[in-house]
Amino acid sequence: MRRASRLHALAFGLPPLLPPRAQLQGITEPGAASRLGAEFLARALATGLPAPRRPRALQVQGITEPGAASRFGAAFLARRGFSTDASAAAQDSVKPAAATGGEGGDGKSGKSEQGDAGKSVRGGPVSWLSFLLLLVTGGGIIVYYDKEKKHHIEELKNRTSAVKQESSVGTAAIGGPFNLLNHDGKPVTQKDFLGKWTLLYFGFTHCPDICPDELQKMALAIDKIKEKAKMEVVPVFITVDPERDTVEQVRDYVNEFHPDLIGLTGTTDEIRKVARAYRVYYMKTEEEGSDYLVDHSIVMYLMNPKMEFVKFYGKNYDADSLADGIIKEIKGHQ
Repeated sequence: MRRASRLHALAFGLPPLLPPRAQLQGITEPGAASRLGAEFLARALATGLPAPRRPRALQVQGITEPGAASRFGAAFLARRGFSTDASAAAQDSVKPAAATGGEGGDGKSGKSEQGDAGKSVRGGPVSWLSFLLLLVTGGGIIVYYDKEKKHHIEELKNRTSAVKQESSVGTAAIGGPFNLLNHDGKPVTQKDFLGKWTLLYFGFTHCPDICPDELQKMALAIDKIKEKAKMEVVPVFITVDPERDTVEQVRDYVNEFHPDLIGLTGTTDEIRKVARAYRVYYMKTEEEGSDYLVDHSIVMYLMNPKMEFVKFYGKNYDADSLADGIIKEIKGHQ
């Protein structure tokens, strides 16, 4: 039995199955079985592995070179059956760094490139060139916008001037028949003004400021029209305060502004009808006995020779603009 164990050990490189007597005597000690098993396993594993090879002198010197670890790793992968492409990629990844380090001998070129890159980053995103380009671009946009704006305004002016004066489709429902008395006490109707251009204004003789200003403007415009265009326009004043504006009161009032100004008055019903026909608003305000004011529309109406409404003029017109506007309307209807 002891011989068989020795032959088995010699054949397979294993320790003998039966230990010598000196060792058998220690089996009975505590933990002897564990120590024996560990020693047996260590010898078995040690006999199955090849002895490690020490690198040659040249290989030892190459370990300190740049990229040595990657080359050894690639060689190890190639020996273990991995693809040669992976090992070649690992080797190539080391070459740029080695080439960069060896080009200048002391790595100065690599340091200069890194310094340039850092300098561009530290300089910020805006440089003098980009700032100049921004100014030029902004100025170009402003000039282009101004040019387009002027061009658009010119187009609008051309379109406006190209529109010809055409007759309106319909006339406003302003005007109508009336029966009143003039400042001489004679009956007057709308038919007495046919064949003449007429300018009407509604007010009252006790008006403190607005009516005198408007009638003075009317008188000046009438004279300007006659002087500039040799046209005759009849100015007419119609009261909206028939209770106080008698024939005598109206006559004295209109004579203060223009010799051709015609004053008209009438009963309360007649004044109400003519005011309604011409869309004139009026109402008494601040009544204290016989002294009161009348709130009314501040409008002048231009009527053609057929006593048809043509245009109205508000308080915003002065004497010159009123005269020019009336001349333009009369020429446009001739």
